[in-house]
Amino acid sequence: MHDHYDVIVVGGRAAGAATAMLLARGGLRVLVIEATRRGTDTLSTHALMRGGVLQLHRWGLLGAVTATGTPAIRATEFSYGGELETVDIRTADGVSALRAPRRTVLDPLLLDAAQAAGAEIRSPAQVTALLTDRGRVRGIEGITRGIGTAFRATAALTVGADGRNSMVARAVNAPFQRRGTVSGGLVYGYFPGLPRDRYHWAYGSGVAAGVVPTAEGLACVWAGTSTGRFDTLRTTGLEATFRQLLAEADPRVAGSIAATVPAGPLRGFPGTPGYLRACAGPGWALVGDSGYFKDPITAHGLTDALRDAELLARAMLREPHGGSAQLDALRGYQHVRDELSAELFDVTERIAGYRWNLVELRGHLKALSLAMRPELGALRHLDTPDDDVESLLAG
Repeated sequence: MHDHYDVIVVGGRAAGAATAMLLARGGLRVLVIEATRRGTDTLSTHALMRGGVLQLHRWGLLGAVTATGTPAIRATEFSYGGELETVDIRTADGVSALRAPRRTVLDPLLLDAAQAAGAEIRSPAQVTALLTDRGRVRGIEGITRGIGTAFRATAALTVGADGRNSMVARAVNAPFQRRGTVSGGLVYGYFPGLPRDRYHWAYGSGVAAGVVPTAEGLACVWAGTSTGRFDTLRTTGLEATFRQLLAEADPRVAGSIAATVPAGPLRGFPGTPGYLRACAGPGWALVGDSGYFKDPITAHGLTDALRDAELLARAMLREPHGGSAQLDALRGYQHVRDELSAELFDVTERIAGYRWNLVELRGHLKALSLAMRPELGALRHLDTPDDDVESLLAG
């Protein structure tokens, strides 16, 4: 098979599915290639910040997330060595609460919305190579898993939304603009019986933990420390590592679930330093973790992925037919992404090393809150015809 599309999106999880949905809603012919079966789980912090919830609201999908039983988050708690601070979630921009959907909910919801808008979905399927011509990406070669049918497709733009180990990023040799030097490891599981109306973040000496209420009456409970210490602890097993780190970060939460069996196995992530890659070039672009990854301790990656999906889609819809005009639009997308990401990246780097005391950490978290404001402001103004973000995207 050999078909031509306006855009091929490699990866059909949150970032790729959202990009495909917006492009298809804009009238473009879109192909999505996803390696896993629809609805499979993946590592995730789940938590959406206000920007991510605002995106789902603007796209008409927030009601569907709510209907899955994902609870309304009305407050955020911060525990510093047992000293508790609570911040209420104020109503603004049509958003009265935060949400933390399971990826088994959010990813297929976005993919279904992309398909409903006219995108073609091939899953499970794998991209085996990019097609290039004189330095420009022209499409992909792939294979349908299970039946082994090979296919080829061409497009004016190929989008890599295929995660931290992005084949697309490697194939185009996308250079790193920034690379982190620290990372944290964490372990998490799903537990019943915890408060359903608030995010809870807890910090101790060299440790952190969180409680993120999600669907099915469960909360994602995680605990983490520096990658070096995590590697040492995990030799005792994930269960022992989880219980020890959680007890150090928040004895109260640890005690409340001490006798509770998690719903399903615990999952661990050893950590990897963050990065910011160039995300646009002749015939290609990157979105989500393919181009930009931060340590999960700040729980902001999913919100940034939805943000960048819309920034990329807007750039592509402005110049859908390739050539130098499209490349200029894509470079505009990269410029805005970089402007909105730099401070978030830097603050996350300061937190992810676990080299702070609690006084220093409070300052880092305040800086994180301030760094979110330009991102939220940009999202608020995307539908304003002559706003600064649109001017930046226009180059």
